Amino acid sequence: MRSLQGDAATIAGFLKTIKGPIVLVGHSYGGAVITNAATGNRNVKALVYVDAFAPANGESVLALDSIKPGSALGAGPTKVFNFVPFPGAKKGDAELYVKPAVFEQAFANGLPAKQRAVLAATQAPVVSTAITARSGTPAWKTIPSWYVLGTIDRAIPPAIQLFMAQRIHAHITRVKAGHLPMVANPSVVAKVITAAAKATS
Repeated sequence: MRSLQGDAATIAGFLKTIKGPIVLVGHSYGGAVITNAATGNRNVKALVYVDAFAPANGESVLALDSIKPGSALGAGPTKVFNFVPFPGAKKGDAELYVKPAVFEQAFANGLPAKQRAVLAATQAPVVSTAITARSGTPAWKTIPSWYVLGTIDRAIPPAIQLFMAQRIHAHITRVKAGHLPMVANPSVVAKVITAAAKATS
C-alpha cells in the first residue's frame, strides 16, 4: 500500500511467474491494485472484489469513496486518519493509519469488540498518494468479475460498492458484514472465489 502504480507493478511481475490460470482477489484498496495489475495478462481468468474498489481509467480510490454519501472517510482526513511521516516521502505525503475509534466503528463493525481492537492496533498503513493516484486501464473490461458486497460496510458504503459491481458487470454476492467480510464470514468469500475458479476453468 505504497503507491498504486508501484503496487500494481509488483503484483503484475509476480503474476508473470505463474504459468497456470489465475483467480485474482482484492480487498478494499487491493481492488484498485488488481484492476491495474491484471491488465493484459491472459492467465488471469477471473477477478474477485471483496468490499473493494474497482476504478475506471483515471479514477482514484479516494474519489470513488465520495461519489455517494455514507462513508466514514467523509468526515475529513484529519478526523479519520493519523498522519505519520516516513523516510523518502514526497512533500505533503504520509502514511495513513485509521484512528482506532474510526477503525472499530467503520472498518471492523459487526465483529466482536476484542477482535475489533486487535485489528485496529495491527492495521497496515496506506500512503496518502496511493489512494489519490489515478487508475490505469482496468482489467475488468476484459476479465470476468465477481463482487462480495458487505451490506453494513461503513468504509465503502453498500451503495458505492453496488455502483462499482454493476458497472463492471460482476456476479454479486451480498453478505451481512462490515468492511472485513473475509473475517466476519470467510466461508462466503471462499465460496465466491471457488465459484469464480469453476466458472472460468
